[in-house]
Order: sequence, then C-alpha cells, then structure tokens
Amino acid sequence: MADEVPPFDDVGTKGFNPGLIVLLVVVGLLVIFLVGNYALYVYAQRTIPPKKKKPVSKKKLKKERLKQGVSAPGE
Repeated sequence: MADEVPPFDDVGTKGFNPGLIVLLVVVGLLVIFLVGNYALYVYAQRTIPPKKKKPVSKKKLKKERLKQGVSAPGE
C-alpha cells in the first residue's frame, strides 16, 4: 500500500511560487496606490483654484521700505 502513493520529490512543481504571488500582489497594490494619488493630484490641480495670498499690512510694507533705504511716503 505504501508503494501506491508517489513520492513528492519526483513530482514537478506546477503553478506559481507563493512568494512570487505575494510579491506581485504587493507591488500591484503599490502601483495602483501611486497612480491613484497622481491622478487625484492632477485632478485637484485642475479643479481647485490656487490659494489667495494674504494681504501685506502697511506696517510690514513700511519696514521693508526702510530696510531697502527708501523712505516711506508721507514722512
């Protein structure tokens, strides 16, 4: 009866290596994630208007002009 079961050593391995399957799944998910992020980034750049800059206060303008050596108007 023991002779009826073929030994596993002689049987050729068929199918994919499980490690290869795991690697392909992980790499595939990573690629999908990166492509999705890029697509969202491009979509956001096209649809969302750019942020408006805050207005500079008159005090800061006066300080900048004094640093440059130009006197502020009205002085």
